[in-house]
Amino acid sequence: MSKIWVKKPLSAYEADMKKSELKKVLGKWSLTAIGVGAIIGGGIFVLTGTGAYYHAGPALAISFIIAGIACVFAALCYAEFASIIPVEGSAYAYAYGTVGEIFAWAMGWCLILEYAMASMAVSVSWSGYFNKFLKIFNIHLPAYLTSDPASYTGDGFSMNLPAFILVLLITALLVKGTKEAAGANNLIVLMKTSAVIFVIIAGVYIIFSNTDLYNAVDGVKNWKPFIPDQVQIKNSEGDLVSAYGIKGIISGAAAIFFAYIGFDAVSTQAGEAINPKKDVPFAIIASLLVCTALYICVSLVLTGMMHYTDFNPEGKYPDAIKAPVAYAFEIAGKHWASNIVTIAATVGLISVVMVMMMGQSRIFIGMAKDGLIPKFFGDLHPKTKTPYKGIILLGIVVALIAAFTPISTLADMTSFGTLFAFTLVCIAVWVMRKKEPNLIRPFKVPAYKIVVALGVFINIYLIFNLSAHALELSAVWLFLGGLVYFLYGKSNSKLNNPEKYQNQD
Repeated sequence: MSKIWVKKPLSAYEADMKKSELKKVLGKWSLTAIGVGAIIGGGIFVLTGTGAYYHAGPALAISFIIAGIACVFAALCYAEFASIIPVEGSAYAYAYGTVGEIFAWAMGWCLILEYAMASMAVSVSWSGYFNKFLKIFNIHLPAYLTSDPASYTGDGFSMNLPAFILVLLITALLVKGTKEAAGANNLIVLMKTSAVIFVIIAGVYIIFSNTDLYNAVDGVKNWKPFIPDQVQIKNSEGDLVSAYGIKGIISGAAAIFFAYIGFDAVSTQAGEAINPKKDVPFAIIASLLVCTALYICVSLVLTGMMHYTDFNPEGKYPDAIKAPVAYAFEIAGKHWASNIVTIAATVGLISVVMVMMMGQSRIFIGMAKDGLIPKFFGDLHPKTKTPYKGIILLGIVVALIAAFTPISTLADMTSFGTLFAFTLVCIAVWVMRKKEPNLIRPFKVPAYKIVVALGVFINIYLIFNLSAHALELSAVWLFLGGLVYFLYGKSNSKLNNPEKYQNQD
């Protein structure tokens, strides 16, 4: 049993970096764009509506601040590790070199949950905006081709066909090459960042120029009260839950947490960074700070333009929950602005799915390299040098689940995987500081004892504020992970079974 605590020596990571066949094509700004591309998406264009109605009301901005603070602590820890162990694998690699194999496996297993579920959730979100985009041109897809079976109210077969097709197209692009995918991401990020800034400026103008929304004496009408009294409402599963008040703000922070996982995706690309020890920490922190500020501003503008209760999927604007930002402008009578947001979201969410799937495939490379999952997942294409087999399998699975699963379930499970990974990374920094105090660290977490303690506390606290359904499903996922590790991973681990691999390296 003691073998499950074996740690991967740092010298082994140095050897991995030298042997890596991945192309070094990503600079500081491409890495930052990958982070921004992953962070700006579902959080702004979708979760603002669900967060406002189901959790915090106008105080959603506070939820974003709390989630952002929790992420800052984790991001600093990620940045320190990225400067020490700049390899693909993200938090999985960090845990393997500090806490031991069993923790590394748990981390990798949760990262699989995080990235796969995020890809599915955002592709489902994209489908909603894509349908609205088609309606601009008076094109209407039948409901049975745009709804998962749980959401479909008609009879017979149904699937989310747009989400299914999107994932398959992104899979093809990722197989083609990292440079091509990063180039496409840079263009999309520029477009959607411009759209978010437009939303903020146009929203502020609408609020302060509309006497129905703003009064110089009373302020913004829809922000009163800014923190509504706690009440019982039906959640997306139809169960009665507590919403609003302080509890609603905290549960809102937990629910929207997966919107911030983009900076984690930056660390998964370290194996393809030109100067990973400096550029990856920069990109992690820069992308998080920029996007947190944008999230706060958009949530304030959105709840100022449209009353939080109007995001009720059973209310007078049932579709507002699916495309909240676009509907806020529509209800304000600015249909042209709604169309701009719809187009930007339709294009912008593509990059989120792309970065999530790209990050997932790099987690596969790290775990396959260590023997914890089959070598198949880490095989690189002879020409493009992308892990094409793992990407293709991942694409098929993500496409199928996205086509037949409701978004609420996917989003909550993504948040669990993210929070769990962040907690372990914070703990791993403390372990590494204690065991390797003289290690050269190009980037160091300031006041690390305080940062680690706060990071662990906040992330665990948010885990316990996720929905009971999400926690139950996540517990099942962890149990399945334990079975896979003890039935396959442990007996095939390179560190635990070096004799199996002595003639392969």
